[in-house]
Amino acid sequence: MNRSRRPSRPGPARRRALAVGALVLAATGVVAGCGDPGDLRSAGATPTAVGPTRLWPDLPPASSPVGDYGEADTEEVKGVKVPDGDLHKVNPVAIVRAEVAANPDVYSGPDGLYKETVEALKDCGKEPADCPVLKAYYRDFTGDGKDDLVVGIRMPEEQLAVRVYAMDKGHLTQIMGTSDAVLGVELAGRDLVVRAVSGIPGYEYRTAWSWDRHQRAMLPTRDEILRSSDAPRPKGARSQVPALTEAEPGAGPGSGPGPGETSGPGETPAPSAADRPGEGS
Repeated sequence: MNRSRRPSRPGPARRRALAVGALVLAATGVVAGCGDPGDLRSAGATPTAVGPTRLWPDLPPASSPVGDYGEADTEEVKGVKVPDGDLHKVNPVAIVRAEVAANPDVYSGPDGLYKETVEALKDCGKEPADCPVLKAYYRDFTGDGKDDLVVGIRMPEEQLAVRVYAMDKGHLTQIMGTSDAVLGVELAGRDLVVRAVSGIPGYEYRTAWSWDRHQRAMLPTRDEILRSSDAPRPKGARSQVPALTEAEPGAGPGSGPGPGETSGPGETPAPSAADRPGEGS
């Protein structure tokens, strides 16, 4: 009669041989793994995290700023029609002239223009080359799907006024205004980055203006001083004309398209602009 046979268990010698083979295989695997470039490697000791230390904790906090710099000031521009709410169809010179007419005695602050600049506005139709209003640029800063308008205005003493206009609830509104001794202006995503001369040789101020939906204005959300490749030249030397350009991806706050590309409906790529700039915010 046939009976099924259970497999015999290996004896002590057999078990020792199997164990030695397993160790050899494990050691081989470890040696092979050492050369694997995908292995995790130590980056060294991690610095101990140190929390911020508050200085003068008993000092009462201030309740108001020392001065009003007009960062969140906005102003409706009256007397300028915007066909279909499309700012591409509006003459930037007409907007600047309307603002001058509404504020004839304002020569300082975000809305201020030098008297020489106001006089030069009269030549914009006759002598375009002498017009202080530069080529317009467009970008949707507010996120409403419509392009807003960026205007640059040349002023004396190598200053440039930079203003942004948007359609806010059906009204043409200035949502940002500043002036400074500008090295350059860049569009970076939905930010407007203004590079200005610093009082420290070899450094520049860089301010990123961003739309704030609570203030319904563009605010200077990032302000820093950095080493600059456009270090100021000796006094008397004429500096280069600042340019309004598209920032390279990752070059500034936000992520804007590269030169010649667009990132919004009806957007105009930004070639070189035209002249130099001034002080304010």
